[in-house]
Formats: sequence, structure tokens, C-alpha cells
Amino acid sequence: MLNLTSSISAMGLPQAMQTLSDRAAFTRESLQKSQTITDSMVAILGSLDSRLSVLETAMRPTQIRTHSIRKAHENIDKALKAAELILTQFDITRMAEAKILRGPHEDLESYLEAMDQLRSVVRFFDDNKSYRGNDVLLHVKNLLAKANLKIEEEFKQLLTSYSKPVEPDRLFDCLPQSLRPSLGSPGHQGDASGKNASSTNPSEHNKSLEPAVYTAPTLIPTRILPLLHDLAQQMSQAGHQQQLYKIYRETRASALELSLRKLGVEKLTKDDVQKMQWEVLEAKIGNWIHFMRISVKLLFSGEKKVCDQIFSGIDSLRDPCFAEVTANSVAVLLSFGDAIAKSKRSPEKLFVLLDMYEIMRELHSEIETIFEGQFCVEMRETSLSLTKRLAQTAQETFGDFEEAVEKDATKTAVLDGTVHPLTSYVINYVKFLFDYQSTLKQLFQEFDEGDTDAQLASVTTRIMQALQNNLDGKSKQYKDPALTQLFLMNNIHYIVRSVRRSEAKDLLGDDWVQIHRRIVQQHANQYKRVSWAKILQCLTIQGAGSSGGGAIAEAGSGSGVSRAMVKERYKTFNIQFEELHQRQSQWTVPDSELRESLRLAVAEVLLPAYRSFIKRFGPMIENGKNPHKYIRYTPEDLEHMLSEFFEGKTLTELKR
Repeated sequence: MLNLTSSISAMGLPQAMQTLSDRAAFTRESLQKSQTITDSMVAILGSLDSRLSVLETAMRPTQIRTHSIRKAHENIDKALKAAELILTQFDITRMAEAKILRGPHEDLESYLEAMDQLRSVVRFFDDNKSYRGNDVLLHVKNLLAKANLKIEEEFKQLLTSYSKPVEPDRLFDCLPQSLRPSLGSPGHQGDASGKNASSTNPSEHNKSLEPAVYTAPTLIPTRILPLLHDLAQQMSQAGHQQQLYKIYRETRASALELSLRKLGVEKLTKDDVQKMQWEVLEAKIGNWIHFMRISVKLLFSGEKKVCDQIFSGIDSLRDPCFAEVTANSVAVLLSFGDAIAKSKRSPEKLFVLLDMYEIMRELHSEIETIFEGQFCVEMRETSLSLTKRLAQTAQETFGDFEEAVEKDATKTAVLDGTVHPLTSYVINYVKFLFDYQSTLKQLFQEFDEGDTDAQLASVTTRIMQALQNNLDGKSKQYKDPALTQLFLMNNIHYIVRSVRRSEAKDLLGDDWVQIHRRIVQQHANQYKRVSWAKILQCLTIQGAGSSGGGAIAEAGSGSGVSRAMVKERYKTFNIQFEELHQRQSQWTVPDSELRESLRLAVAEVLLPAYRSFIKRFGPMIENGKNPHKYIRYTPEDLEHMLSEFFEGKTLTELKR
């Protein structure tokens, strides 16, 4: 604008107007040309659009054909891929079928792989129902059914082949050395008492501090267990749980029961037990204790491991199968124990009852572990019930024994006054009780939470008192009061000596021992008084003088003692001493120390009196006729003859 103004100023107004007019004209001309060009372009574009529409109309059939061809190609590709998949399934089926027809025995892994392949074919057709593969699917399913039957047959054949009974010798080799039966024992099953194989007494246990090591027996070879596990899993997956359960139960239960029969386990009822002689029954009880230990620690625990391995991952069958396999064997073993616990009680059964109770206590924790779970509840409860019943019967037998000791009515007296068989029986019985101290204390705790030592002491004291009461009664059978005292002395001394040498001393205490030692001495003193008082009177002569006749007359003292009186005294002494010698040499004091002590006590009274009598009155006889007819024995002779007292000699021996 500034430039235009400057130009107008320079050129002048007329000239400037002309210039502007020219420029406007040029601009108008340019616009007209642009419009013309635009109109021409519009015309050209309109013509092109028309032509393109015609061309598009002409090309549409071609486009449609091209799309159809492309679609056809896509469908052909899909069909080829589907055909390839189906052919692949056919190839899989063909290869798997060849393996299935060969069976699982030679190559189980390949066979199981073929079954998995067939299952994948079934899944393929189930997932792709649009494919027309009904015939193929039916064929594959039939193949799978046959394969499952062969798996079942293979499982049964393999399990049966390797489910053999375990021989007794193999089981014995699995036991700790201390529990293995001796080679010479009947049936290789321990001695008659069962102690060889089953003793659990603390005194025997303490001999070895080494822990008892059990070696698990091989019930089924280790290499076979994984095969059985794979077969069991296939059967379970195929829905054949019932067949699997039945085959396993029947096969393994049969092998287990046969193992026990070979070992010597019998199915015995209460009636069978009642009819048996005690010696036979005692042997069977000893063996039963052995069998229980072998069954629980070796066979049942082994069955548990086998079952757990084969049914690993098949929880629904593992526990019921184990329970069914072992149920009958457990029942047979425990029923024998139950028959013993319910049989007629007798004192001699106490120790086998304690042995049985002890083994049940020993095995309790293992039984609880092995027979865990709901399917084994009955076996656990039966085992616990038997343990308690054995404890109850043992406790009642205690009471029976105490009563039987006190009321023992054995009429046969020991003629020589020695220790009565009842005494030795009861003392041995008590000694055995102390071999079972730990067991007895456990038994007491079943019924009473009190001091077990005090309970054991009380039981022992009552038994000892019952024995003494009975001995007092038996002593009255003797007509000779001296023999009565000797009998009581011998028996009480035997009791005291046995207690002092046993563990009973610690429970009964020193006071008990001292009291009964004094009782022994009292009976010894009574024996001396009753037996020797009369003969000692022969060695005294009452004075006939004015002194009142209370003093023993001295020889030659003028007391008026006649030779005839002295002769009579010698004669009476000889007769009485010879009778005592003959009779009491047949009597017995079995303890050598007590025997010597009693002889010495008699000699200390008799010999001084005899020497004194000879010294005082001997000269009166020696100066007369046939002095040896009256003074038959010197003090030394008497001492020698006293040494023959209480030797238990026969009349024949005495006459020699």
C-alpha cells in the first residue's frame, strides 16, 4: 500500500489510474482462463468417472470368480489339513494296534504308551465331531477294551507269579539274632516254653544293650513293584477298580495266609484250647508269641509297604485293599490269644499270660501305625481289647494263686521235714514274678494309677503270708512235735534265704527279712526244747537228801544215789539217744549252714551235760561188772553220731 501510494505520487494520478486498469483487465483475463480450464477438467473427470463405472461393471463377474476361486483354495487347504489329521489318527491307530495285539508282557512300557495313543485318538474324534469317524472311533474303543482286558490279565498273572508264601527260614533270618529259634527246636519254632524265641524278661533284655534290628523280607521283588503300580493305575483309569480290588485281595491274602500256615499258625477255638494238655498248650502259646512278632514286624508291615507302592496315587483302593488282605490273618492270630484269655484260669498260666500281655504291649504302637485309617478300625480295636483282656485275666489269676496257696490241701506230707514242694513252687513263682517286674507294673497301671512298687510289694507279701498260713496247717500233720518244728524251720528258712537272694528283698525290705529270720530261730529253739529236753533229764539226778531234792547230786557226795539208779539213767539215755539218732538221721535239713548250726546247738547242750554226768557218775559204773553195757558212748562217739543227724538217710543206710 505504501509502494502504491509512492508510485501514484511519482507518476501522477492519470498515469496511475491507467496502470490499475491494465492490471484489473489482466486479472480478469486470468480468471476467465482458469474457469475455462476448470470446466475442461470437470468435463474430463466426468467422462473418466463414466468410463470407470462401465469398467467396474465389466470387471464385477471377474472379481466374483476370483473370490470364489480364493474361497475354493481355502476350503481345499482346510480339507487337506483335516485329511492329514485324520490320516495321522489312522497311522496312530495302526501302530498302536500292532503293539496292543502283541500284548503287554514283553514290553509293558510300549504297551501302555500305545494305550495312551488310542485314548488320544478317542479324544480327537470326541473333540471333532464334524469329522465322520464313527467307524474308526468304534474300532479304537474296541481296541481299548481289549487292551484293558489284557492289562487286567497281565496284572493278575504278574501279581500271582510273584505272590509266593514266605518260607519260615527266610522269616527267621529277618529276626535279630537273639530272637531266632534254635535249630534243634521242634518245627524250628522255639522251645516249649517259648522263651527261646519270645522271652521278653527284663533280666534277659539287659544282657544285651544292642537294639533289636529286623530286616524287612522281600514279599515282591523291587523291580516288579513299579510294573504292578503302572498296571494298577491303568486299570483304575479304565474304571476297573472292582476287578483290581478283587484280584489284589484274593492273591495277596492267599499268599499271606499260606505264609502263616507254613510258619505254624493254626486256627484254634476256645474249645480246642480247653481240651489241650498244659504242656502242649504252653508250647503253642510260646510259638504264638513268636508268630505275633513275626507277623506284625515282618509280614504285616511288609504287606503295608507293598500295598502302598502298588496303589500309590489310587487312594480309594489303597487302604481297603490292605485291610482286606490282612483281616483274616489278624483275626486268626488274635482269636487264639482271646481263647487263652477266656480259658479256665490256673496258676501256671500266669506267666504265659504275662508273656502274651507283654508282646501285645510291645507291638501296640506298630499295630496302631500299620493298621491306621478307618478301614482297619476293627483290627486296632480287637488288638487293644485282647491286651486289656489278657491284663484282666492275669490280674484275676494273681488273686486265684494267692487263694490257691492258702487253701492248698495236699495231704502228702514230707516225711523227713524238708522243704515242702509247695514252698519251692511258690518261691520259684515269686522269683519269676520279679523277672516280669516291668510287665507287672504296666499291668497294675491298667487298673490303678497308684505306686506300682507298693502294689508289687503288697502282692508279694500276701502270697508269702498265704504260704506261711498253709505251712502252719501242714505242720500239724506230724505226730512228732519236734518234726513239726523242724519242718517249719526248714521252710521258713528256705523262704528267707530265697528272698535275700532275689529282687524281692528290695521290695519286702530288711525288716521283713529280720522278722522271719527270728521266726526261723524260734522254730530251731522249739525243736531243741521238744526233742532234747527229755534226754537231758536223764543226765540229771535229783538229790534225795534233806535239802529238798532240788539239787543235782554229786558223785560220792553221800546223797544216797545208788549204782542201780545211775545204771538206769545210762540205760534210759542210751535207748533214747539211739532212738533219736535212728529217727532224726532220716530227717533232713537241706541247707548245709542251717544243718551244721542246728547240730552245733544240740551239741553245745548235750555234750557238756554228758561229760559232766560221766565225770560225776561214771566211776560208780566203771568199777562194777560190764561197764560198757551201760556206758556205751564216749562224748566223741556222741559228737560223731550227731554229725549224722538231718542227713535224710534211709534205714538201710543206717544199719550199715
